[in-house]
Amino acid sequence: MKEQYRISDPQILKAVSHPLRVRLLGLLRLDGPATASELGRKVGESSGSTSYHLRELFKYGFIEEDDDRRDGRERRWRARHNYTSWDAGELSATAEGREAVRIMHLRQAEFVGRVMGEFDPGGWSRDWVDVAGMSDHIVSLPPAGVREFNDKAEALLRDLAAKYAGDPEARQVNAWHGAVPRSQEEES
Repeated sequence: MKEQYRISDPQILKAVSHPLRVRLLGLLRLDGPATASELGRKVGESSGSTSYHLRELFKYGFIEEDDDRRDGRERRWRARHNYTSWDAGELSATAEGREAVRIMHLRQAEFVGRVMGEFDPGGWSRDWVDVAGMSDHIVSLPPAGVREFNDKAEALLRDLAAKYAGDPEARQVNAWHGAVPRSQEEES
């Protein structure tokens, strides 16, 4: 699997921004290869619906057939990349690109909301409950400071993942970081 799929075409970003496609791609990345029926059961959709959206993900290069683990009756799909990236500044040069970036930001926020809503502290040890959650901070930074924050946060996550690889208490965790400037009206 390749590390990233870098998108520079707003049409491709819009294609993956469909809520069900984002979920299907995420499941294939996290849980590995699956059929349309298996994914349909996980997301509460019909296999016909998931099959259509999987074909769209295939058409735009996000997934491929998994020939290593063929199912006799149904195609098995796998993700082609660990993650998707795009240059928001580059895409925002056109109205179509700005809309695609805006929609993807909304999909990312919806995902965070869904994951946080599904977290049930009752099913986890006190250690996990104590560290799970989110923080928000309002600070004054220029774009260079936000870029530095993003770069350092990603580097720290990579370092920590390497440090704790193989730890028996390690679990997959959703870790987010983000920053957007407040509107002029909010600052007043």
